[in-house]
Amino acid sequence: MRILGSPAGGQQGRAWRHGTIMGLRVVHLRNIRALPRPEEGLRSLVERAPQAEAWADRTMERLRPTLTFLYSIRRRLATAGVVTFTIWLFVHVMFGANGMVVYRQKKAEFQNLQQEIGVLQNENGHYTQQIKALQTDPGTIEKEAREQLHYARPGEVVYVSPPPPSSQTERTSSARK
Repeated sequence: MRILGSPAGGQQGRAWRHGTIMGLRVVHLRNIRALPRPEEGLRSLVERAPQAEAWADRTMERLRPTLTFLYSIRRRLATAGVVTFTIWLFVHVMFGANGMVVYRQKKAEFQNLQQEIGVLQNENGHYTQQIKALQTDPGTIEKEAREQLHYARPGEVVYVSPPPPSSQTERTSSARK
């Protein structure tokens, strides 16, 4: 049913809204379906119960040999399941993403990096000592100036040897000409 306001304030019904009287009328709606009553659902369930019990009995009779067999070998099935799980766990621990194989690779990489860090720290210490000596020791400064810049004191003569030939391939190609 639907309640509509009466345009002329007819005699079907009256309602108060914000201090005014409003006329109402009731109209039947055809699109609304009536819901089944709970008693009908319960009645249909009771009527179908013997059919459901018969189906369950037939299914159990069909499955009984299989279930009996599975029950008789349940210990073997459990043992096989435990063995399978153990094998899977072993493979996962050994070869998984964080397994022993990967662990050993990472450990070897860690040791190599530690050795490399030690070598670099020793080299850094040597360079730090060399920098301090160049900043403070006049003898070290003079030695570097003589070796790298070919400086000499007044009255000294510096002999510089010629650079070695670059490669043997250039000699053979020049000899062919």
